[in-house]
Amino acid sequence: MSKKVQAIYLWWHKPVIDQELLQSLPNLKVIANSGVGMDHLDLKLVASFGVKMANAPHAVSSSTADTGMALLLASARRLVEGYQIAISSDMEYCEADFLGVEVTGATLGIIGMGSIGYKIALRAKAFEMNILYHNRTRRKEQEEQAVGATYCEKIDNLLQQADFVMVVVSLTPQTHKLIGKREMELMKPTATLINISRGAVIDQEALVTALQTGVIRAAALDVTYPEPLPRDHTLLKLKNVIITPHLGIKTDKATYMITEEATENILAALNGLPIPSEVLPS
Repeated sequence: MSKKVQAIYLWWHKPVIDQELLQSLPNLKVIANSGVGMDHLDLKLVASFGVKMANAPHAVSSSTADTGMALLLASARRLVEGYQIAISSDMEYCEADFLGVEVTGATLGIIGMGSIGYKIALRAKAFEMNILYHNRTRRKEQEEQAVGATYCEKIDNLLQQADFVMVVVSLTPQTHKLIGKREMELMKPTATLINISRGAVIDQEALVTALQTGVIRAAALDVTYPEPLPRDHTLLKLKNVIITPHLGIKTDKATYMITEEATENILAALNGLPIPSEVLPS
């Protein structure tokens, strides 16, 4: 079948795209990804075979933004801890000092203001949050005003002011361990770090230390490195961490929309038309 294959639809990083596979498919024209992140692909290698690439940024933005806000709220109100208390066999009452933190009026710092980051800002505005953002390029003034967001040219300014820091960037060599020991020490000791991008964007060992020593209050992670974490990893044992198994895009509607977007990209490539969500190697 190798000579008949003209397109690959990648679902959850499968199949693995390597040189051997690319060499075995002489008529391959396009690879369509089932999500926005492309860090699992060697873009330059794929392009060297004359194969075009596309992702699905539009289909995933709402569901991923929902996941980010869900993690923020769950961490702020200690929902996982509260659930364990509520179902425990010996519960008689909830301690009066079992306190979360207020979301209304708090400051949210969004690192990465692409389509997902902007939808998070829209949701945060509804919670009456103060919104800061850091991005490679500044948004248009009317876009900032629509969500009440303030641009921080330097990431340090955002980290120092935010009560919640939401990381929404693509994983690249420039963003690998973007949030490390120095960045966490800039954050408030009452701050929460939320990651819905890729696990390797955060220095996990530095995060463990920061959580254990009170450098930051808490973390909520939909992504880790690796996935899943080894069962004896320290992050799995800390009470001030919520970890979910990369649920970002996992809704019935998003899954359908991702497939639709990938199909549109594939059909465009096979018919020699502009690919709506083409990704070029940097």
